[in-house]
Formats: sequence, C-alpha cells, structure tokens
Amino acid sequence: MGIKTVAIYSTIDSHSLHVRLADESWCVGPPSISSSYLNMDSILNAAISTNSQAVHPGYGFLSENYKFVDLLESNGLVFIGPGSNAIKLMGDKIQSKLLARNANVNTIPGYLGVISDEMHAFDIANEIGYPIMIKASAGGGGKGMRITNDHEQVSTL
Repeated sequence: MGIKTVAIYSTIDSHSLHVRLADESWCVGPPSISSSYLNMDSILNAAISTNSQAVHPGYGFLSENYKFVDLLESNGLVFIGPGSNAIKLMGDKIQSKLLARNANVNTIPGYLGVISDEMHAFDIANEIGYPIMIKASAGGGGKGMRITNDHEQVSTL
C-alpha cells in the first residue's frame, strides 16, 4: 500500500520482530511500561520526529486512553481507532450503558447509577435478587467486577 511504518520500542525490545519489520523505529524509553509504552509525550515526540501522519495504538496500553487521542489530535495526528469522546464514554460504564439504552441496544438488567453506601447496596441487591455482580463504573478488562451470592458477600465489598 506504500505506507511506511514506524515502530516504537523500549530498550529491552530493540530486537523485537515489529522493530525489525518496520521501515523505521524509535526508542521511547527504558523497559518500564510507564516509562516507555505509556509515556504519551515520548510517543508523540516519536510521531512528530518521524513525520508520521497517524498512530495505531496496538492493543492495551494507550488504545483506550482518551487523553492520548486528544494529545495526538491537538498535534495534527490521526488516531487509528475511535475518537476521544467515544473512548471517554465507553470508559465510564454508567454513561456507556445509558448511551446503549438510548440507542435501543439491549443491555443487561440491573441498577444504573452510583451506589452511595452499604445499605444502598443491600437494598439494590434485595430488589434484583442474588447472585449479583458489582462492577466499578470505570476500568476495564474485568477489573473491579465481583460476583456476590448473599448479603454477607456484599458487605465485604
């Protein structure tokens, strides 16, 4: 397709296949994930320095970070993926469920709001019936999800 590629890598990944196959490569930092693959300024610097037009975020890392998309867009780069507003909405489970419901998409029944305290959680659980799953409103990949089978398990959360 005539599209040149630039691979970013941490120092420990300098001999990785993606680095060897790219037309150009750019080191974004030491082996620590937060110092390299999550370092938005370093990745932006790599994109600008290599005259890149677009950034493909891969999977994980910054692929679901709306702040990263905003940073790229504000510097004239295209993010290959959803827009920052879509990512922001999907990151908030309450807002994303409201968005889905408003678009007439079937959603799993349950409480749609912030649980204020333990008694509020008990009331909701009794209304829905056990077992229930309690989910943090933010986060992904199953983090913050807890299945509870009874009143005692709710109180431990």
